[in-house]
Amino acid sequence: MWELLKAGDWPVIPLLLCSVVALGIVLERAWSLQRRRVLPPGLLAEVRGWCLAGEVDADRINRLRAHSPLGRILAAVLMHGGEDRQRQRENVEDTGRHLTLELERYLNALGTLATIAPLIGLFGTVIGMIETFNAISLAGIGAPEKLASGIAIALVNTAFGLFVAIPSYIFHRYYRGRVDELVADLERQAAELSESLAHLSERLQRERAVRRA
Repeated sequence: MWELLKAGDWPVIPLLLCSVVALGIVLERAWSLQRRRVLPPGLLAEVRGWCLAGEVDADRINRLRAHSPLGRILAAVLMHGGEDRQRQRENVEDTGRHLTLELERYLNALGTLATIAPLIGLFGTVIGMIETFNAISLAGIGAPEKLASGIAIALVNTAFGLFVAIPSYIFHRYYRGRVDELVADLERQAAELSESLAHLSERLQRERAVRRA
């Protein structure tokens, strides 16, 4: 492998840097986009329990906000639970947009790497062809060892550019789809908590009305 990279000469260097950055992004997103980190199981049920027990206070909301992305959007529901439904929805959607941006962190960079890696490989290919034709102009076609260097540069850079671009593109599309799924689940659980708060509020109002009667 190392011998192949050496054959690609200096145009391989930017492709090596691209591959390192792409690998770092893939590993970081694999860690950050784990479902249990974004949507901790049982958190919605726990928050519902707070609401039913009347244990929601500023301290719990702050701890919930720092807990996870799901905690942040559930905290937004609790903070604006007393407002009208339209205003509450707008505030929760605003929190959701910020969370989406966080979940999509570095994905644009990964998509950019998937796009530019073949172009960098093409640049290396052009450099290799220039060296090949330069060798032909100086020594003719009777010196194959001099032609081999330029051809190797062209082929290695083309192959390595595709080697970086294809996995980068696959992971970029995969993580985009994963973010969409996670955001949909975040919105669903936020809507469920909002409905629970609305039903709880209606029940409390009926109980007050009965006591007054």
